[in-house]
Amino acid sequence: MSLKEYMKENRGCIDALLEKHINSLPDTVDPKLKAAMRHGLLLGGKRVRPFLVFVTGKLLGADEAVLEGPAAAIECIHAYSLIHDDLPAMDNDVLRRGQPTVHKAFGEAMGILAGDALQTLGFEILANHPMPEKLLPNKIKMLQELGEASGCRGMCGGQALDLEAEGHKVDLDGLLRVHRHKTGALIRCAVRMGALASEHLTDSAMKALTEYSEAIGLAFQIHDDILDVTSSTEVLGKTAHSDESLEKSTFPALLGLEGAKEYERKVYEKAVSALSP
Repeated sequence: MSLKEYMKENRGCIDALLEKHINSLPDTVDPKLKAAMRHGLLLGGKRVRPFLVFVTGKLLGADEAVLEGPAAAIECIHAYSLIHDDLPAMDNDVLRRGQPTVHKAFGEAMGILAGDALQTLGFEILANHPMPEKLLPNKIKMLQELGEASGCRGMCGGQALDLEAEGHKVDLDGLLRVHRHKTGALIRCAVRMGALASEHLTDSAMKALTEYSEAIGLAFQIHDDILDVTSSTEVLGKTAHSDESLEKSTFPALLGLEGAKEYERKVYEKAVSALSP
């Protein structure tokens, strides 16, 4: 099976899992809020972060049933981040995955609430997910990883740095600091949570996987910056060239398009090399 086929198969499993969690919300939840949460969570997407949870865990012999909790949790956090990222006060985007963004479809207030609700749902899913007694200490570590990666030490902190950098020229160190937090933190978290789902995890394996995740997270962001320049709105499913219009600091803006591609290649090779042990 090719990687593309494997990711597609995994995406179907993740979508079914997320659908189950949304459907299990009680009738007391406001129907419009529930619909907005569903729109933001199940609109599509590559499901890269939950995929990384699954493949990392399986690499170390983790039970698939154990992996479902952290995989669903991190996708809820990612969905919340996209909903809030699209808000008028942030990137003010009207398209996400080829569909109206949540605040365009349901209103700005409901968009804020849907993001808030998905954020807390992620922690609720992980906290309530059954795990073998031997892994319960690791569940606490997963919750710590998810909290750090999604809050001021991770994604939210990176988003703040990104907003502060708009309209300013940021050097490479500054740009790396933004994206290690904004994009890289959740990708690092996905890999580390997948590893923590295994009873066979060693310190050396966690070290190698952490180095891999930090490098691949950065490569992911560089590629996203490149696509914003080279692709179209129809292909991306979101507004193309939005980084330039918002005067965002990006790798192509700093290094040039070819320079950004070369830097991406080096970071990708570093990720692969980290896994060699």
